[in-house]
Amino acid sequence: MLLEVSSVTTTYQGLVALAEASIDVGQGEIVVVAGANGAGKSTLLKSIAGMERPRSGEVTFAGERIDGLSAHLVTKRGIAFVPENRRLFPRLSVADNLRLGSYLFRRDADREAPIERVFGLFPRLRERLEQRAETLSGGEQQMLAIGRALMTRPKLLMLDEPSQGIAPKLVDEIFEAILATRAAGVTVLLVEQRLSESLEIADRGFILQTGRVILSGPANELRENAEVRKAYLGM
Repeated sequence: MLLEVSSVTTTYQGLVALAEASIDVGQGEIVVVAGANGAGKSTLLKSIAGMERPRSGEVTFAGERIDGLSAHLVTKRGIAFVPENRRLFPRLSVADNLRLGSYLFRRDADREAPIERVFGLFPRLRERLEQRAETLSGGEQQMLAIGRALMTRPKLLMLDEPSQGIAPKLVDEIFEAILATRAAGVTVLLVEQRLSESLEIADRGFILQTGRVILSGPANELRENAEVRKAYLGM
């Protein structure tokens, strides 16, 4: 497994947000994590990314324990995280936001080499290079956030609700980009409110409830699970 989260408990403002949660992600997979609001999905990603420190348990990436590392060191090891709020630099241009994604490679001659992959996924970013990020639509901002993450040359890309606040006509582009990212050799861990669409592109999934993993399995099995269909797919 590329990523293993083993019995991780994380507290937030004194409350247990994640309770002995365990998931794993294999090399080359797309894995989706779902659950209601407050289930601990974002806390799980932050615990992996080094933005929250687990109280107990282990996070192992590429055979190395990373729980307890600061966020920039986690990024340096090959994990890119696109948070729910995107965290772009709104007054900087698209080009400058992308360049900041390659900061870890600032001394390398090929620092900006991944940018062509980004433009291949999101051609409209090339058209808007000199625009400030704050002038982009919600969908374009999400494209920029994913593009900036890919500039870190990740082995694992973690996305927190990438379709949130995006016009329906652009959602398909985001999901197509996720598939293309995996095709380019990047493993994907996805938290997404659109579970039906996510399970169509995912290999496996995990369902969280009040900080605990209550269900997991291959994506096709989760799609057919009566409990999942009723609670999350509206069927």
